[in-house]
Amino acid sequence: MRLRSLLFAPGDSPRKVAKALEGPADGVVLDLEDAVAPEAKEGARAAIAGMLPELAGRPVVVRVNARGTPWYLPDLAAVVRGAPAAIMLPKCAGPADIAALDHHLEALEVAAGQPPGRTAVLALVTETAASLHGLDYRGASPRLRALCFGAEDLSSDIGVTPRDAAGGYAAPVRQARAAMLLAAAAAGLPALDTPHPDPRDAEGLAREAAEAARDGFAGKLCIHPAQIAPVNAAFTPDAGRQRWARAVVEAFAANPGQGVLSLEGRMVEGLHLRLAQRILQSVEGPERTP
Repeated sequence: MRLRSLLFAPGDSPRKVAKALEGPADGVVLDLEDAVAPEAKEGARAAIAGMLPELAGRPVVVRVNARGTPWYLPDLAAVVRGAPAAIMLPKCAGPADIAALDHHLEALEVAAGQPPGRTAVLALVTETAASLHGLDYRGASPRLRALCFGAEDLSSDIGVTPRDAAGGYAAPVRQARAAMLLAAAAAGLPALDTPHPDPRDAEGLAREAAEAARDGFAGKLCIHPAQIAPVNAAFTPDAGRQRWARAVVEAFAANPGQGVLSLEGRMVEGLHLRLAQRILQSVEGPERTP
């Protein structure tokens, strides 16, 4: 599953869900959490559970409610049997939340006759100040496929405005963003950037997505279909970058055991191979990259 662009669609809006599924997003996040009011959660849960069997094999993610809420376990029990590609866990406070979700998913997968471990996990890991003390996700679970940055919830939790007039983050939000990028790199996981909050601000979105790609994010969460094309463009390496990456991967494949090679007159080593593989993963997905 490619992760350049993940588009949220509220689980209680069939029209918005249908529109999201028709678009070019790499994945669609059917939302049971923030986009759904408490009194509508049961209906949204039933609606998503009913549609999942028809979406088998598609890159569909379900954002369940946070662990510790009364909706978390009912959400999992309802949707896992429909075999979504992944579960998105909001308000993740640290590896203990991932471990608990891993156990819950394993039990539900077995009960549904699915192979244990088939459901991936994407975790929103910066939505509370407390979560910043638990950012070490090394070895947390093979299910964990990406760490996601959430600026709006974090800003609310610490009582600051997330962005200034120029679009820059408040100091603690910048610190959390950098810490999460380093945590993702340490865990060998892609990092996904927070949504741009204004779907009408095309210029701001393009600037923010380009900065995120430069800083090491692999993709960006989206809240409107109009955001998908510019986000996909920002996180797709240009043709020259792709050619270089493919040449590096092929050179190392042709010279097994070699730590340093000469490619087009320049020395390349392990760090270049890792970068090349990451570039190709952003284009082809991890399943197809050597």
